[in-house]
Order: sequence, then structure tokens, then C-alpha cells
Amino acid sequence: MARVSQEHLDARRRQILDGAARCFAHNGFHATSMQDVLKEVGLSAGAVYRYFAGKDELIEAVVAEVLEVIRGIFEEAAGQTPPPPPDVLVGAGFRDVLGGAAYSVAGEPSFLPRLMVQVWTETLRNDGLSALLREGYARVSTAWIKIVEGYQAAGMMRADIPAEHVARTMIATAQGFAAQLALFGEEVTVEALQDGLRGLMSMTEPR
Repeated sequence: MARVSQEHLDARRRQILDGAARCFAHNGFHATSMQDVLKEVGLSAGAVYRYFAGKDELIEAVVAEVLEVIRGIFEEAAGQTPPPPPDVLVGAGFRDVLGGAAYSVAGEPSFLPRLMVQVWTETLRNDGLSALLREGYARVSTAWIKIVEGYQAAGMMRADIPAEHVARTMIATAQGFAAQLALFGEEVTVEALQDGLRGLMSMTEPR
């Protein structure tokens, strides 16, 4: 029997994750069955169960990957001196994840915002997923704290406000924008988010 290459194994795993993510984003975790995933990816049960023991394991793999994508964007920015300002950084981050091939179907908007909302909802009942999300949040928060400290060191931001408080606020802003994308679709634009951030950044003491 010919050996299956690692490249083939990785591509098959990618195929399963992408198909499962599409199902979860559009139907929710509870309404999606493993049979739905099998139909979406066009594989046999044996082929899918070779990689994932069941739906819960598949959910955790999808969520872990989403968190890793988000963390990577902000960790890269944290390494710049100084980091890009919030309007540029958050805007570029959203364009990267919304415009990429992952979490999208040709001709349709990215389903990542819908998937994120499904993840948040699922964490309220799934302790394992909740722990995974907390761990992912902590890593994203660490990157954002470094970004804020970079702003403060460069004189771009007040240094008397705790960096972790600013980091939490910026993460909340991104989460809120993702929720709006999931709810309202294309009427919500990244440009509007950037303009809003610029407006907040331009505030001064009243004359």
C-alpha cells in the first residue's frame, strides 16, 4: 500500500476544518450534525473520524484555529516600533481575515463574523470551549498590551492609563464590530470602523 504524504494528510484535514467551519457558521453548533459535515466536505465517515473523534473535537479545532489567526495579526503588530495606530491596525486586521481565502466562499462575504458569534454563544454551555476561549483571549490580550505599551513609549498615548485597560477596550471594540458584521452584513464597513476610531483618537479637552 502506498504511503500517504504529509502534504495530503494536511490538505485533507484542512478540507474537513473548512467544511465544518462553514456548517457551524451558517447553522450553529447544535443544529450541525456530523452527517452535515460529511455531506459538506464530500468524505466518508471513516475519512473524517481518522482526524477528529467527533463533533466536539472538531468544534475545538475550528475555534483554536480562529483564535490563532487573530492572535497572529496582533502579535506581528506588537513587534513593530512603534506599532501602527489603532485605526490602521484594526482596519488592516479585519481586511486580512475578511478578505482571505479562509472562512469564505467565492462570491460571498466572509462567514468568520458569524462563526465568532456562534463560538461566543457555545462557550456559555461548553466548559471546555470556554477554557479554550479564555486561553486564546489571554494570548490576544498579551499582544495588545505590548501594542499599547509601544504607543505609550513612543508618546502616542497617555502613559498614566493601564495598558491592560486599553487592551481590553480595543479587543471589545473589535468583538463588537465583528458582531455588527454578523448581524448586519455588508452595510457595516471596515472604513466606518476606522473613521470611528479616528474620531475617538482626535478628541481633545473642551475649549
